[in-house]
Amino acid sequence: MTDTPRDPPALRLVSPAPRDTTTEQRLLAAVVEGDSSALGELYDAHHEGVRAFAVRLLGDASVAEDLVQDVFLALPSAAARYRGESSLRTFLIAISANLSRNHVRAAVRRRAMAARAAAEPVEPPARPDEAWERAELAHRLQRALDQLSIDHRVAFALCEIEERSSPEVARMIGVPEATVRTRLFHAKKRLRELLGGAP
Repeated sequence: MTDTPRDPPALRLVSPAPRDTTTEQRLLAAVVEGDSSALGELYDAHHEGVRAFAVRLLGDASVAEDLVQDVFLALPSAAARYRGESSLRTFLIAISANLSRNHVRAAVRRRAMAARAAAEPVEPPARPDEAWERAELAHRLQRALDQLSIDHRVAFALCEIEERSSPEVARMIGVPEATVRTRLFHAKKRLRELLGGAP
């Protein structure tokens, strides 16, 4: 049996389970009316997908969980804008992207504090194996992502990690498609510069 290449764990995509869109539209209408049980049902159905995106964007599970909570707290006021032109998961990720600015800053601050707290450098294991190399690559990528602007970071996460098209991302975050492509170009260029040097 041949081995197939795998994405690093931090970059693996989560496929949402199929949902009954009629039921979701009914639940959203109830959420707009203030029905907390309907909001709970939507949370149960979609929080894992939103959390997976938030972790990939922020690189910090605790801060990602805070973003997930904010997304669902914002849903009652945002739900009136949902027209069913995209999946509800896509709509929730768009809310995540638009709320992510402060959370990105928090995640970067936490990583900077952790780095300062490490008094002694950690030596790589004596037997460098694939798991360590993949973890180190993920760590380098996260450090590089921390140096991107929030707009470039969101464009990279949605286009490259979520594998969404630039027209879809443009609709999600409310900017022209050309802006998405420009942000993605600059994000990839900067990441190549940052990852091209020594770890």
